[in-house]
Amino acid sequence: MKVLLSSVFGPYGVDDAFGRKENLMELFHNQVTREQGPFSLRFHHRSFGLYFIAENIHAPTAVLDFPSQRRFIREIKKGYDYVGISFIMPNFVKAKRMAELVREHAPKSRIVLGGHGTMIPGLERMIEHDHICRGEGVKWFRRLLGEDPDRPFTHPILPSTCRKRVLGVPLKAEAAVLIPGVGCPNACRFCCTSHFFGKTYTPYFESGRELFDVCVRIEQATGLREFFVMDENFLKHPARAKELLRLMEEHGKLFRFSIFSSAETVAEVGVEFLARLGVNFLWIGVESKHEIYEKNKGIDLKAMIRALRDHGISVLASGILFLEQHDKETIWDDIRFVVGLESDFVQFMQLGPAPGTGLYADYEAKGLLMKDVPYEEWHGQHRIWFRHPHFTPDESARFLRDAFRYDYDTQGSSLLRLCETAIRGVTTLAQYEDAWMRRRTDVLRRLVSGDFRPMLPAVRKHAHNARARRLAETLIARYDRVLGAASLKQWALSRLVMACAAREVGRHAAGRALCQPGVMETKWRSSLKDLVAARVKGKSLANLLHLHIDWSGNRLALQLGGILDKVNARSLVRKLQRYLKDEDGELVLSLDRLVAVEDEALARLLAKIRKYQDRVKIVFKARGDAVREAVANLPEELAVLLAERSAAPARSTRTRSHA
Repeated sequence: MKVLLSSVFGPYGVDDAFGRKENLMELFHNQVTREQGPFSLRFHHRSFGLYFIAENIHAPTAVLDFPSQRRFIREIKKGYDYVGISFIMPNFVKAKRMAELVREHAPKSRIVLGGHGTMIPGLERMIEHDHICRGEGVKWFRRLLGEDPDRPFTHPILPSTCRKRVLGVPLKAEAAVLIPGVGCPNACRFCCTSHFFGKTYTPYFESGRELFDVCVRIEQATGLREFFVMDENFLKHPARAKELLRLMEEHGKLFRFSIFSSAETVAEVGVEFLARLGVNFLWIGVESKHEIYEKNKGIDLKAMIRALRDHGISVLASGILFLEQHDKETIWDDIRFVVGLESDFVQFMQLGPAPGTGLYADYEAKGLLMKDVPYEEWHGQHRIWFRHPHFTPDESARFLRDAFRYDYDTQGSSLLRLCETAIRGVTTLAQYEDAWMRRRTDVLRRLVSGDFRPMLPAVRKHAHNARARRLAETLIARYDRVLGAASLKQWALSRLVMACAAREVGRHAAGRALCQPGVMETKWRSSLKDLVAARVKGKSLANLLHLHIDWSGNRLALQLGGILDKVNARSLVRKLQRYLKDEDGELVLSLDRLVAVEDEALARLLAKIRKYQDRVKIVFKARGDAVREAVANLPEELAVLLAERSAAPARSTRTRSHA
């Protein structure tokens, strides 16, 4: 049983038969810093959910991220039992094409559709498929594969971003992704994530101890101490966060976190707690001054954001445009309101009735949806796809662009604001007297000196207006006042940044700013043959065939686990033949823990030991697809060796080895 999980194919952010140029694969450059030219933060995120599923099922699994059509075709021809395709609504046409390619090039593979795009009404009739996975995916896949859905979760080890850069300066991977759980119970009517997960929260790690152990394991494996927390509202479970901080302080672990949170949860735990925890970035939905959601009621958002930035915590404030009450005047009230909060980053999203949400159901009932707008344009960063009483679709695109430009013109680049927040944090945290916060101050001071300060001369030189240039000059003076004169190393680094920035400015002026992610392939629990090939390419071996041995008297009980393929079956046969030739005892071979059986591997093994069939018994529980299919394909003369049973095998284990 083999599984392939794939994101949709590229290229991305181009006008072609499968997509639109406004639907970029870069989160910040697409919907946060999109109008900031060379100052825009550039990076790609992997398809985190696919990696989490792959880590938490038993079957040999490959994840193919950012493939081309050609690369996807080459992969599916390898003969996967299941091919999972994850997509969002704007990538509907790409998912449809990929399903067609599977039917054409791998007709025996079963197609699983997943992701937010599966909420499209009538999808069952629109895309070729065998299964649709909606909501939480790990338990769903475990049930599909005949595994225990409720066994504990294992967190994958992944960098949070790839190909990260700003002002043309390449930045090293400095954070790992951390996924404590999925979903959110707030159930805002426009939120497709909350509705996709049934308006509930599913924790993967329920305690602070579990999260702490995951962080330590990732640190030991990668050296990374910073984590991008993919959780819709991490602070909604304050007891977990408080236990995490307690353990960090006990063990001296200065982890840092970028999180999503609502205003009410920030108010509950307090800004100082976040600083102690090591939160360095917070994404918060401020939405609108006209439509006050429960999560923001009674909270002075501007004062909260000021306090967060004073403690060195960068803030992204997210607002919604084209609400029902917006006209061409009141929409600017909300634009000025969001920008006036003075956050490091601003996201403006168009109100988007996504399938599955309460907003979609409401607008569909009122006949407001523009059904002739293709799904490729349902991404919230160009034109609205519903009838608004005061805006045409073309006007919505212009107002959205103007909102981002207003933020950029008023506050300067987000990079400038990041540098300001960092030095404000150094000043504030230095006032704390306890040892923990002094250590936090030292960490932030090193980041300010090594990462932010060398950026400032280029920020000033390439400032796009006089206001941004004055802000940069004021900030440089503040850095000199707090940190002292720049060192020779900092001066040299600033020269390098200046050179990269000049090149990046030229790229943008020439219209060459688009950046495509490269294809990424990651494999779990591959066959021995594949793993050896991977080792030759410089990758490490993972799970092979595990042998659990119980040898008592004249009986050898051997339990197989992991993967049985032709290569390790040949090695195992030699060992079994030696035992059967040299000993008089019985051999009991259990197949219960096999997660994958390569075609003909079991048949070859049984054929070699068939002459000893009076002393050989093969037992299994008819649960997992891997063993079931291998048994079903056995010739009749070999099937007589098998004895299906329901009892679990003996658990005593003398040794454990690899074939």
